Amino acid sequence: MISIKKLKKSFSNAFLGIKSAFTENTFRILFIIAFVVSFCIGYFPFEPTERAILILVVAVVLSLELINSQIERVLNILKPDYNKEVRKIKDISAGAVLVISIGAVAVGVLLTLPYIIDKFL
Repeated sequence: MISIKKLKKSFSNAFLGIKSAFTENTFRILFIIAFVVSFCIGYFPFEPTERAILILVVAVVLSLELINSQIERVLNILKPDYNKEVRKIKDISAGAVLVISIGAVAVGVLLTLPYIIDKFL
């Protein structure tokens, strides 16, 4: 059974990892967008399911960016000099973040646009 002390240490390590990700511009930008989405979730009268979808999409985007950052850092340690195959791996990892980000924007627009039109037009 896991102790409270070990659980606290695990959470502490996880928060240190997130803090470390803030050194990267992409994560900071995505975090700001997540903050804007959080504001929209509180501002517009979304249905509970819509709120859950938006929260899930934000969590997936941020999580995938953390994984992308992790992959890049590991590869930088393993192959500090330029390597064509490492570049491809990094590009594929970044592509995964781009794909989910485009999907997240589509979900955000589909869910938010009706409320924006209703509120401001």
